[in-house]
Amino acid sequence: MKLVTAVLLLCIAMTAAAQEHPAAGNNELAVWASGGHGTTGATSGTGILSFGLRYGWVLTQARGPRPLRGRFEYVVDAVPATLVFQRNNTFGTGIDPVVLKWDFERHGRWAPYTEIDGGLLFTSDQVPPGTSNVNFTPGAALGVQFFGHHWNPVIAVRYLHISNAGLSTPNPGINTVQVMVGLGRFFR
Repeated sequence: MKLVTAVLLLCIAMTAAAQEHPAAGNNELAVWASGGHGTTGATSGTGILSFGLRYGWVLTQARGPRPLRGRFEYVVDAVPATLVFQRNNTFGTGIDPVVLKWDFERHGRWAPYTEIDGGLLFTSDQVPPGTSNVNFTPGAALGVQFFGHHWNPVIAVRYLHISNAGLSTPNPGINTVQVMVGLGRFFR
């Protein structure tokens, strides 16, 4: 219930904020969900579904040559719920304290972006089974933000690796390709 209340308050705050776009000095608030399956080896049948909250700081003015021109944004993602569908389904929570995002220049009402991230995932059971309850979660995404709506929809393809980085053996890890959807907005 607390999670639902927090998401509703975040949505109200996002609605009240003036419509902006990525610009130096602006901030970003977003809610998102992502899901996908393992892609390789023994963990290829493992499914991952995550829900997150995002807060970002646009740090630079537009830079770079025309096709790559954009702004650098630093983001933190809170991941209050991750469901891992494996032999023994489990629930987790995590944080991505380092998300480095490049917001490319707008093309009318849309703008592509790319990001790399790193974080931690804490689960109620071992992920994958027989390994660890604590995992690291490096990842990357390539997506598109759509502007000019009351809410700014976001869609991305995301790669996520889940691994205990040798905290225990074995360390098979889970590599996933996911679809991420979200709603967000930039504000001053």
